[in-house]
Amino acid sequence: MLLKKLIHQMSRRSDSSVAMIRLTKAEKWRLGFTIFSGKIIGVLLVIIAIKMLPGIIATSAYAGETYTPHETILMNTANTIWTLVAAFLVFGMQAGFVLLEAGFARKRETVNVLMECIFDTCLCGILFWAIGYAFMFSAGNGFIGYHWFFLMGAPETYMATGIPILAHWIFQYAFADTCSTIVSGAMIGRTGFRGDILYSIGITGFIYPIVGHWAWGPDGFLALMGTPGHLFANLGQGFRDFAGSTVVHTIGGIASLAGAIVLGPRLGRIFKRDGGGMPPAHNLTLAAVGGFILWFGWYGFNPGSTLSAVDMQGIGRVATNTTLAACAGGMSAMFFALWFGGTKGKFDLGFTINGFLGGLVAITCPCYWVSPLGAIILGAVAGLVAFIGVNALEWFRIDDPIGAVPVHGFCGIWGTLSLGLFATGQFGASGATGADNSSPVAGLLYGGGTSVLKAQLIGSATITIATFAIAFILMWVVKQLPQPWNLRVEEQGEILGLDIYEHGTEAYPVQEPTELSYLTSEEILA
Repeated sequence: MLLKKLIHQMSRRSDSSVAMIRLTKAEKWRLGFTIFSGKIIGVLLVIIAIKMLPGIIATSAYAGETYTPHETILMNTANTIWTLVAAFLVFGMQAGFVLLEAGFARKRETVNVLMECIFDTCLCGILFWAIGYAFMFSAGNGFIGYHWFFLMGAPETYMATGIPILAHWIFQYAFADTCSTIVSGAMIGRTGFRGDILYSIGITGFIYPIVGHWAWGPDGFLALMGTPGHLFANLGQGFRDFAGSTVVHTIGGIASLAGAIVLGPRLGRIFKRDGGGMPPAHNLTLAAVGGFILWFGWYGFNPGSTLSAVDMQGIGRVATNTTLAACAGGMSAMFFALWFGGTKGKFDLGFTINGFLGGLVAITCPCYWVSPLGAIILGAVAGLVAFIGVNALEWFRIDDPIGAVPVHGFCGIWGTLSLGLFATGQFGASGATGADNSSPVAGLLYGGGTSVLKAQLIGSATITIATFAIAFILMWVVKQLPQPWNLRVEEQGEILGLDIYEHGTEAYPVQEPTELSYLTSEEILA
């Protein structure tokens, strides 16, 4: 009634007379109470909205506690699909390895390279199903897992990822297959195929998964390092390797180094310091195409390691960093070869390929935690590391036909250490429901001190030294076996060529002469 009275009086008077409206004392009290009550009701509505809206529209702050079972199923499904697609991309890298290694090898050992890669892929699948996955990813102790053999007794999903255990297995199998294929790279041209079978069993079934458990296992001593009750508790940092610069590439590259040393160089190999040089690759077209296929597969290798399609920012950042590191590595190696290479003044295709592969290997560890600028810098350094590594092996008379040791071993070490320098302090970890940046990783150049660098140095050195020692013993033992199980093929087999000697065929068979080939041009025309 009071409001009606006011409106009625205002409508009967001009604007200049509105201020002259008079209210009784009781009407003033009622008007004040009405205004105050409206404010109180408004405040209550705002409070109710604050409490109820997050339950309707989940935000990052409340996501973990407000997802419904249906939403969780959808997220786990998306994450599983993403992980499987990434696994297929990583598996496709085998085609890249085959082409790369065959292209850099000599023509007479091409079939042998193809056969070794195919065999390693088949063997790895069986061994990783039977024992490898159990050693690496099941619970056990700080050194080895001892559950889930033959995938028996494994849970439906892997830990807190929400991803089915079999989807996680296929993704990790593709990683294990990559490591086993790397090992053969530095041993091309003089390894007996039966010896290859024996050392592949050791690498794939035991060395890779057991050493990998230290860094990636649920209770690995390097993964738990820096926490109370574990190694270097005061350090406050565990060893980090997002997608495997150390776990996959350093293990593969350093095992290759052990094999190349035990085998010795190929017959007739004359090194640069002795007046010779690396025998020319038989087909650089294959090598270049193989390198690009590997680059493409790396988009499963690195972004797929988030195991989370929901972590959109993380996936995009990892993919971008992967690309930029590869670009910088390729250009860096090309220019260093141009300025300081053996063919000075020439743009060397082989170094350029190994340069961008070195950049890809290096970024594999820190790809989640660095900025695009950091990726470019560390990728460029990786190109230099690959160039210096190839020449260092040449100086020490170690025969590595495709550069597996510098690209995977040395660049893997550099990439692992680079995290301690270039981690920006913005990013923490990827999870099933998105990124968790509550505990960001900061490197030395971003004000994080030396703790992350120390943890990376400890982890990288531990795995590098252990891998070399165990792989060297393994290769040496296999080399002591009698033929045909010896690590090195017999001399006549190497001279004849592994393709004919071990497999009875050639990659490029000579065409059988036809009857016309015996005739002269005059006889044919007649």
